[in-house]
Amino acid sequence: MEQSSWIRKMFEEGIQLKRQYGADNVFDLSLGNPVMEPPRELRQALTAMAGDETPGMHRYMPNAGFADVRRAIARSLAAECKVGLGEDDIVMVCGAAGGMNIALKTLLNPGDEVIVFSPYFVEYLFYADNHGGRAVPVATDDRFLPDLSALAAAVTDKTRAVVINSPNNPTGVVYSREILRDLAALLREKSARAGQAIYLVSDDPYKKIVFDGVEAPNIFEFYDHSIYITSHSKDLAVPGERIGFVAVHPRCEDAKALMAGLIFCNRVLGFVNAPALMQRTIKDLQAVRIDVEPYKKKRDFLYAALTRIGYRVVKPQGAFYMFPRSPLENEVEFCRLLASHKVLAVPGRGFGLPGFFRLAYCFPDEVIEGSIPGFEAAFQEAMKRPA
Repeated sequence: MEQSSWIRKMFEEGIQLKRQYGADNVFDLSLGNPVMEPPRELRQALTAMAGDETPGMHRYMPNAGFADVRRAIARSLAAECKVGLGEDDIVMVCGAAGGMNIALKTLLNPGDEVIVFSPYFVEYLFYADNHGGRAVPVATDDRFLPDLSALAAAVTDKTRAVVINSPNNPTGVVYSREILRDLAALLREKSARAGQAIYLVSDDPYKKIVFDGVEAPNIFEFYDHSIYITSHSKDLAVPGERIGFVAVHPRCEDAKALMAGLIFCNRVLGFVNAPALMQRTIKDLQAVRIDVEPYKKKRDFLYAALTRIGYRVVKPQGAFYMFPRSPLENEVEFCRLLASHKVLAVPGRGFGLPGFFRLAYCFPDEVIEGSIPGFEAAFQEAMKRPA
């Protein structure tokens, strides 16, 4: 709890500031809880499913999920990644967090290591710890892209998996085909030397939220020992419904045993099944997503404003976060300075990289626009402080 407290601290500080100054006068960019509403197609499908009186609609189903839903997802995913997939390669899960936990529970023996790239989604550390493993952070470059030489040095005989997240939380960067191809080549080499597969686990809930024509390739194209995990929290704007899936590459080593492990862990970790109503709702919506143009406009506005003020920011290519460098060496101190100007951000050390801070821009325009005077005042005040 102490390690994960930064986002919680900012959330609690936001509550206090809103009580003190009024909610309209505090600009909270700390939490990635999207305000976009689900697309019309989802609302229509949900209404139809809720009204369907076919017997058995709300009973238990196979622990992997409804076969027809998994078939539909496999068809869609196969067309995207050019790999032959069937229903037996898919497990329906309670969101990407559920998917990550059943994957690591299946893969890890006590003491095994899971490599994550910093900055990382902080829950990865706890997911590995949940199942007897240990997360090993590895640095990224100055564009927040994987440093493959650092990765090569971090791999040991205990390395069981490498986790990637693209588009990335907290930076918004997207890993290109070239990066994924080089990463896959390195993992093939390391797996061969180790005499066992090192799995590549891709946590991809933001995959369909990309801008400027950027492509977010699927890892199945590049690496056989891969596990693809996603949810519809962001692309269909239903984070509260907890619906997603895990897919295993059909050429994965021990693919059948791995799938059996995922299905078993889906039950014994207490998820039992992904929600029946939402499984049926999203069955035919795999090609549907929210309109990402509003997120792009918010990104463009905030990026332009921050860089005009003088902040150093890697421009996000997807998701709805950015990760500016702090103008003060101690980013916690700078986040406190921002809070004094009624703007809330999360210190970068909460994501494994001090010296930066995370902003979410999945909020109404008036919140983002209202934050700019505070960003400007805090930056100017920081620049006046002695080095």
